[in-house]
Order: sequence, then C-alpha cells, then structure tokens
Amino acid sequence: MAVRRVVPIIRSQAVRESREFYGLLGFEEVMNHGWIMTLGSPAAPAAQISFMTEDATAPVTPDISVEVDDVDAVYAAVRASGAEIVHPLRDEEWGVRRFFVRDPNGRVVNVLSHL
Repeated sequence: MAVRRVVPIIRSQAVRESREFYGLLGFEEVMNHGWIMTLGSPAAPAAQISFMTEDATAPVTPDISVEVDDVDAVYAAVRASGAEIVHPLRDEEWGVRRFFVRDPNGRVVNVLSHL
C-alpha cells in the first residue's frame, strides 16, 4: 500500500473567496463539483487543498483525504484493526472508490483511489 497524496479539507461557505485568496498564494482550481472545490499548485500538482460546503454523498464531512494506490487493501486493514468505519467502501459517480474512517483523534479520514 502506498500513499499518493494527502489533501486537507476545509469546511467552507466561502468557496469563491477561498479560491481568490489561495490564488494569491499560487494555487489554481483543479476540480469543482459545486459542493467541493480543490485547488492545486501548478509547480507541485500533489500539493492541494480542498474546500467543502458538505459532502454530497456521505453522512459527514471529512477532515482530510488520503489517496492510496489500493483502497481495497487499506479498507481490509482498517476493518481488521477495529477502527470505526464512518462511511462504507463504495464507488462514487465522479470516479473515485472511497470510504471514511475515524482516526484516534476523532478526525474523519476520506481514504480513496481513483477508478
């Protein structure tokens, strides 16, 4: 199992303003589904930050996203550990396979792989 990138998620009702502010720091929009927008660095594409009003297909808004190379293997390991699965493993219509798990600090982690 390998981590491809880690993206912090900021809950926000000021998505447009956030895009403008972080644009001053050199970020550009790389994804926008209306309820989640991700900005990335053109010079370092894995350097990203997401802004989310709410998660449109899950019961909670995650605090962080971790993209892995094999989400099914990570899901099996997390389940075997006894960690709390907050949102079950599923394929999303926008091309990711993901699940949510609660970390020991109470934070919700969105673990995903692109399909």
